[in-house]
Amino acid sequence: MSFTYIIIDDSQESALDTKATAQSFSELEFLGMTFTLEQGVQLILEKGPDLVFLEIAPGDEKSKLSLFLISELHRFLAILPAIIITTTQKEYAFEAIDYGVFDYFLKPVSSVQLLKTLHKLRKKEPFLLPQTETRHESNADARARVQLETQAIPKPLTICIKSYGDYRYLVADEITHFEADNNSTDIYLKSGEKITAFKTLKHFESMLVFPFVRIHNSFIVNSHWISRIQMGNSQCFIRNSSIKIPFSKTYKTNVDLIISGFSDQNYIEF
Repeated sequence: MSFTYIIIDDSQESALDTKATAQSFSELEFLGMTFTLEQGVQLILEKGPDLVFLEIAPGDEKSKLSLFLISELHRFLAILPAIIITTTQKEYAFEAIDYGVFDYFLKPVSSVQLLKTLHKLRKKEPFLLPQTETRHESNADARARVQLETQAIPKPLTICIKSYGDYRYLVADEITHFEADNNSTDIYLKSGEKITAFKTLKHFESMLVFPFVRIHNSFIVNSHWISRIQMGNSQCFIRNSSIKIPFSKTYKTNVDLIISGFSDQNYIEF
């Protein structure tokens, strides 16, 4: 049983160290490495690896490497590769678990760590990972499906907020932002209405993908409803309202991704 892999790391030296450790295992086949989030998504879509070694606390902020890469992959792939975090930082471990990563390594990656992960992969392979050939077919099918879906009218996402037999159905596109309130979360709609859900903000972060982006310990925004971003004042403005939402340095990379998302669309800058 063999597994293909790629490495995504802003540090070439660190990426080469990870590759050197992986090369000591004959069942691991190297497909490539890259150094930024955008290049990483592209390489995964092109190569369809079984494993991805991912740095999420980069020294170079311009690389934009973060757990947001996983959210991006959900937009394109029916089956995600097994994501193995490789970093020097411990504090992202719980957040990484919420994103469903397969393993979390503290650098430098050791042979013992990798051996244990390979045993877990072999044990769960029938349920977690198809054979590489099947994965390639599945991802190719997924990309074709995405292309077809973009030509059709997409079905809007519906979010159900359930509380003691009360079912409240929300159209996701009408949600402007989420705000943490201790162990509950306030959900704001474009109409100005506020709905309280008895789930933490982290729960919503783990369940939602782009355009919902966390920009602060207390806020997730729907980037489609952002009309202005002030980097100097660290604020985002909600369209058709006077609401200003702060963003923190911790989540600045996510704000950069929102800005990149605008420029990737039908866009002119003056």
